[in-house]
Amino acid sequence: MKPVRRRKLVDEVCYEWGVSIRRACRVFLLDTSTYHYRSRRSGQAEREQRIREICQTRVRYGYRRVHVLLRREGRLINQKRTRRVYPELGLQLRNKTPKRRVKAKLRDDRRPATRANETWAMDFVHDQLATGRKVRVLTIVDTFSRFSPALEPRFIFRGTDVVEILEGVCKEGGFPATIRVDQGSEFVSRELDLGPTGAVLRSTSPGQASRPTMLSSRPSTVASGPNA
Repeated sequence: MKPVRRRKLVDEVCYEWGVSIRRACRVFLLDTSTYHYRSRRSGQAEREQRIREICQTRVRYGYRRVHVLLRREGRLINQKRTRRVYPELGLQLRNKTPKRRVKAKLRDDRRPATRANETWAMDFVHDQLATGRKVRVLTIVDTFSRFSPALEPRFIFRGTDVVEILEGVCKEGGFPATIRVDQGSEFVSRELDLGPTGAVLRSTSPGQASRPTMLSSRPSTVASGPNA
């Protein structure tokens, strides 16, 4: 049993039974100096509140991903401390959480954009060449103005490729406040968290990010070769 739990039990016994602190500490095998100890760390409450806020918007993030976001915000915190605080706040992930609950949670704070560069939607459109080879097009659309700052076709996309394209787009047109993505492997990778996108990534259920942008994912045939 941790000292924090023992300290709470001592307080309960002293309040309900009217015994002294010394006697209650002796019952729970807690040293009186440990009971009277108070942490001198500064900003602990503010740091814990920020961890809660991150986990409310990104419910599938473990302590490692949360730690990456804290460091990106300029907070000097050790990963071991993030690992200790994370379960203490009751944020430990459960592997058997139904996916339908997670998707509903990720969509509950969606609001329509009210200005340009407020919300971007990012998703992949799939196509196929005449040779049969499949191609993926990374499509970024401003949900308010319907302007598309990027249409990047490639055969293979990785998380680092997405970060590279985002950096180039944001240098030309500025950073959006929010980028809406789905649960694709390219969008939930650590590279995208570490990338200096300057925007908040909000996850949705697969396919939801493309609906507000009027994208079409219907495959079509594109001719290739010199005689196309």
